[in-house]
Amino acid sequence: MLYSLKGTIVYFDPTSIAIECGGVAYHCQASLSTITAVGDVGAEALLYTYLHVREGAIDLFGFAEREELSCFKLLLGVTGVGPKAALAILSQMSPERFALSVAAGDYKFLTVAQGVGTKLAQRIVLELKDKVNNAAVAKGVAQPTGTMSVGTGNIAEAISALVVLGYSQTEAASAVGTLPADSPVEELIKAGLKALAGTRN
Repeated sequence: MLYSLKGTIVYFDPTSIAIECGGVAYHCQASLSTITAVGDVGAEALLYTYLHVREGAIDLFGFAEREELSCFKLLLGVTGVGPKAALAILSQMSPERFALSVAAGDYKFLTVAQGVGTKLAQRIVLELKDKVNNAAVAKGVAQPTGTMSVGTGNIAEAISALVVLGYSQTEAASAVGTLPADSPVEELIKAGLKALAGTRN
C-alpha cells in the first residue's frame, strides 16, 4: 500500500496531479486545495496517498495534508459518498472547516460542494457528528478505547471537536474549559479556535 509520494511535479490540471518518483510518474486525483498548495510543474512535492480499489478500476488519490486525507477517509465511510463527492467537498473547504461544520451540525455549508445536495449533506453530518464530537478520529488515528474528554456536556463536545482539528487535549481544554458551560457547542468551538489561533501565532 502506498503511504506517500515525494518527487517532482510533471503535470497537473484542475482535478489531478502527476508526480515523478524514481523515474516513474504517478497520476493522482486530488482536490483543488491540494493542487493549489503543491506548486507548479517542476516543483518538489509530497503527497499523502489513498489507493481506492473498485470493480473495474484502481484510482490513486493524493493529498497535501494528512488532515485532508483523514477527512477523505471519513467521507468515504458515509453511505452514498464516493471519491468524487469527497473531493468536491475538500475542494471547497479546509479539513478544519469541514470538521467544524460537522461538529456544529451545519449541513447547509456542505452543500456548497458540487454534487452535494441537502439530503447527502444531512447524511454526512448525521453519520459523522458522533465521531467528530467523540474525537473517534484525530489526524487519522483512532482514539484509544476508554479515553475520556475533559469536562462534560457542551464543553466536552467542544474539546473533542478541537482535538479532531489537530489540537492536543490539553490545549483544547485550556481554550474552552473556562467558558460558560451552557453556551452552544458551535459558539464554544469558535471561541476555542480564536483563542488557540492566538497562542500559535
